[in-house]
Amino acid sequence: MSVIVVLIGFSLFVAVGFLIAFLWSVKSGQYSDTYTPSVRVLFEDEKSKKEKEIVKETKIKEENKLDN
Repeated sequence: MSVIVVLIGFSLFVAVGFLIAFLWSVKSGQYSDTYTPSVRVLFEDEKSKKEKEIVKETKIKEENKLDN
C-alpha cells in the first residue's frame, strides 16, 4: 500500500515538472509563431556549393574504390 503513495507522489512531482516546463515555454515565446513552421516544410533547403563539391568528391572516391 505504501508503494501506491510513493508512486502517486512521484507522478505528481513529474506532472508539476511538465507543467512548469510548459508554462516556461509559453512564456518564452515558443508558441508565438504559428505560421512559419507550416510554410517551412514547403521549401527545400539549398545546399551550399561546398556541400555539393564534397558529395561529388565522395562519389568519385567510391567509384574509384569499386573499380580497383
